[in-house]
Amino acid sequence: MKTKADFPSINERKPEGIKEDGSSYRVLVVDDSMFVTKQISQILTSEGFEVVGTAADGSIGLEKYKELYPNVDLVTMDITMPKMDGVTALEKILEFDKEAKIVMISALGKQDLVKKSLMIGAKNYIVKPLDRAKVLERIMMSLK
Repeated sequence: MKTKADFPSINERKPEGIKEDGSSYRVLVVDDSMFVTKQISQILTSEGFEVVGTAADGSIGLEKYKELYPNVDLVTMDITMPKMDGVTALEKILEFDKEAKIVMISALGKQDLVKKSLMIGAKNYIVKPLDRAKVLERIMMSLK
């Protein structure tokens, strides 16, 4: 029986979620939509990222970040959530760790909040509905 080794791939490429040292980038996903959380997690894990935690609102996201620190390379943060919104959570995470890399996720029509987030210190943003290529592109840009 033939194995994968019998078929060398001409398109072999390193997954984007793997660092130079061979370890995975670690991501915390903060979103109140279970569907979006699952979608982002699937996109990231398919590229070798490790989703180290999820949170359904900003206050839980902030607590998870503090628990996981310094073992988080990036946070994806929804802007509109109950209890604590993403912009407030962004500010509080950056107060705790000014080096935090956070990518905001927003629905169309939230440009004012996206701009505010970028001015506060978010590295990038992704607009819903999520597009796999855009998600990976914006996350990779934010990790550099």
